[in-house]
Amino acid sequence: MAHEHDHEEVPAFALELPDFEYLRYEVKDNVALVTFTRPKALNALAADVLTEIAEVTEVIADDPEVKVAVFTGEGKAFVAGADIAEINALKDVFVGREYSLGGQEVMNHIASLPVPTIAAINGYALGGGLELALACDLRVAARGAKLGLPEVGLGLIPGFGGTQRLPRLIGAGRAMDLILTGRHVPAEEALQLGIVNRVADDALAAAIELAGQIKKNSPVALALAKEAVARGSDVPLPEALEIEADLFGMACTTHDMREGTKAFLEKRAPEFKGE
Repeated sequence: MAHEHDHEEVPAFALELPDFEYLRYEVKDNVALVTFTRPKALNALAADVLTEIAEVTEVIADDPEVKVAVFTGEGKAFVAGADIAEINALKDVFVGREYSLGGQEVMNHIASLPVPTIAAINGYALGGGLELALACDLRVAARGAKLGLPEVGLGLIPGFGGTQRLPRLIGAGRAMDLILTGRHVPAEEALQLGIVNRVADDALAAAIELAGQIKKNSPVALALAKEAVARGSDVPLPEALEIEADLFGMACTTHDMREGTKAFLEKRAPEFKGE
């Protein structure tokens, strides 16, 4: 009995939590909050920071308490970009390619999380910072936030997914405007362009509120819905509809579907198990 009690008090996932230096990880009311904690460096994505982001996505994926994950930054920046000193040292085409692929892999870790993700853009989200936000499912921006992909002004192009995720989100024409000018877009324009979903006085509070609405739903349905959108986005419509039908069929085999539909018929709140 003692062993069972110990396991209940200290779940296995808690024992493996990395000792993060550049971010803070906390879970409250089934919402994971990842905060970038290098305000003096404007939370720039140095190599060590990217490593910790990859690690924290593994923690989120393995944490049974987490139903939604929120990413935000300390200070006046969400993430102001990549580490320019590190990029300046890239002298070889192959090294540069590997740098880009490494950053893309980290963003893919975020995009492939089974739980919904929200970027609470509290300030500057530029370059790699905007690319990180684009890897999230939803984006909430503070009214004073500025977003952009300024890489061309540095003799670069976006390398962590910006040239691919932004056009898929807002269309090629609008994306070209931002990528080729490198301009900083205020939160209100970002909302009009469709880059962000909501603008609020307090981005984090609004993101937590949004997470509260999402987490009421079936975890397994949320994961299947994410998969349907992700897999269907890059294939012809007939194939995409087949993907949707396959995943709908999978949903029909779950406890959550039985419980959700039964609760609706009985006019009560459902009790989802995520299975």
